[in-house]
Amino acid sequence: MNITRGKIASAQKVVIYGPEGIGKSTFAARFPEPLFIDTEGSTKNMDVARMDKPTSWTMLKNQIAYVKAHPQVCKTLVIDTIDWGEKLCVEDICAVHNKRGIEDFGYGNGYVYEMEEFGRFLNSLEELVNIGINVVLTAHAQLRKFSQPDEFGEYDRWELKLGKKTGSMISPLVKEWADMLLFANYKTVAVATDDKGKKFKAQGGERVMYATHHPCWDAKNRHDLPDSMPFDYAQVAHIFAPAAVTPEPPNAEDPFKDMLDETPEQPPAAAVPEGVPAPLADLMRQNQVSEEEIRLAVSQRGYFPFDMPLGNYPEDFIKGVLIGAWEQVYDMIINNRDLPFK
Repeated sequence: MNITRGKIASAQKVVIYGPEGIGKSTFAARFPEPLFIDTEGSTKNMDVARMDKPTSWTMLKNQIAYVKAHPQVCKTLVIDTIDWGEKLCVEDICAVHNKRGIEDFGYGNGYVYEMEEFGRFLNSLEELVNIGINVVLTAHAQLRKFSQPDEFGEYDRWELKLGKKTGSMISPLVKEWADMLLFANYKTVAVATDDKGKKFKAQGGERVMYATHHPCWDAKNRHDLPDSMPFDYAQVAHIFAPAAVTPEPPNAEDPFKDMLDETPEQPPAAAVPEGVPAPLADLMRQNQVSEEEIRLAVSQRGYFPFDMPLGNYPEDFIKGVLIGAWEQVYDMIINNRDLPFK
């Protein structure tokens, strides 16, 4: 039995949430060597490394798988924002089950499917942390009325903006998964009243972040951070100091040194015909799949004839089968490539 003592250096799982425009993306951009998966296009005016905006849940999962296979591309993976990523998750589940919305499942089954799928997604992010890559999730915040069972009355409370009914199922998963849950907000620094003392007006509003739990918001950390502090990366920079990883002996040979010193060469983009929906087109480019390869796989399963153009496929088939079951479709394509003839 191996018994260890003391702190264990590890990459961190961080969730940063707050109202729109407070600077969550700018804050995340200061983490060590960040690579953004920009789900909502909020980093267009920022000088950061980013992957293509995911247009499907499958594409988002493929991007994470790519980072895992090429850990040299970044030291921090930022998903900005995770609530927009959740929308892709819901769309994917509905497409796979041929539903118009998450409520169409009945008896709350749709939310259970989402919780299971999102749990697997967080597990894939955990795998990045295990190989030394920090993971940062940004999210919007929303105000909700909250009442405690043992108290009278209601009060406003800031929460992660992860759906409506899904918030009670997805938010706990994200909060439990995180090592640090930071809530950023504007702090009122002065309050003015009129001459009758009845009207109140907020003055100022410096940006602060909270690192511990409060009845009006969720927050936590495992690094003895103060309850509140300026919303500045310098306040947490010491947690991500480069001394976290134990160096290899100076004479040890690293068989992967050449791979780690070079950014992987990107293959040329696959040609996609006009009329193909953007989510499918992005998956085709991402995996270097041609229209003919898809038509061959589809015809082999007896769905449509080989000579039927991809643009003529029904929308529900593209969403529910080609995108929703892309991994199986791609496996068929890879198998066809290995055949001596078609």
